[in-house]
Amino acid sequence: MDEKLLKECICPMCPSYVKCNESLGYCLPGIPTSRCIKSELGCLCPGCPVQEKMGYTKDYYCIRKD
Repeated sequence: MDEKLLKECICPMCPSYVKCNESLGYCLPGIPTSRCIKSELGCLCPGCPVQEKMGYTKDYYCIRKD
């Protein structure tokens, strides 16, 4: 996993984020979707530095990987 990218992760600032004992960086390869986040309450993926650097185009990586 790219530790530099993980340090830029803004998942904890997201309105949908639920704090629990999980790894952050839901958009990164090897990080599964959240078992704790169940509702889409807003998404900060657009504009996230990790999403921009990786060239991702989707939202809600925390609960959807498709």
